[in-house]
Amino acid sequence: MPTILITGFGPFPGAPYNPTIKLVRALARLRRPALADAKIVAHIFTTSYAAVDRELPDLIARHKPDALLMFGLHGRARAIRIETRARNALALLPDASGKALRRGVIATGAPHARAMPMPARRLLAAARETRMPAVLSRDAGRYLCNYLCWRSAESGVRLAAFIHVPKVARFARPKKFSNGAAFSAHSRASGNPALGPRFREDERRMGMGLSKKVFSAADLLRAGEKLLVALHAAVNRT
Repeated sequence: MPTILITGFGPFPGAPYNPTIKLVRALARLRRPALADAKIVAHIFTTSYAAVDRELPDLIARHKPDALLMFGLHGRARAIRIETRARNALALLPDASGKALRRGVIATGAPHARAMPMPARRLLAAARETRMPAVLSRDAGRYLCNYLCWRSAESGVRLAAFIHVPKVARFARPKKFSNGAAFSAHSRASGNPALGPRFREDERRMGMGLSKKVFSAADLLRAGEKLLVALHAAVNRT
């Protein structure tokens, strides 16, 4: 029975509501024929470097997952962003515990970036089966999401996918976000949302340019389900 570990993050400065919490919990409760042989483990990280360093190795040692499906909030994203690499870079910004790593890189002497071990194009196609636009991204930023990408890429887990999600209406009480809402420190550290020419061309070819609409939690859950099923299929293929 393959095991898939699904993770999200809690609130952080500037983002008191993080939709990945309820998304991850909802995905863990899914009962679908395509997932009948899978063991789904859900975990929410406190948005801190210490929590990632402490809890990720413990989760991997305890559950021995065949794949990681990780979600994080990108405050400026207008699409599902499938992160294809982790950058060896850090922003000097405090996490939810008020602490920052006072250095510019995650690992001294390590490569500039690590590729995420996942079937990126298959995940992209799966996400685009829903209402939400989706793109491949080469820049996961320099904050906790990118840090988790890096740690997962070096963990030895066969498949590891990180998905940045945009702001959505709340799960419990849908409402639109104000266009004037302040962006969080995480959003500023999440890197330039502009993608490289190859990915822009891919968006045009697929007819899935970046959207300006505010998505609902139901939209996000549909996309999350498609991504989970696609990753599970990839586990079975490998």
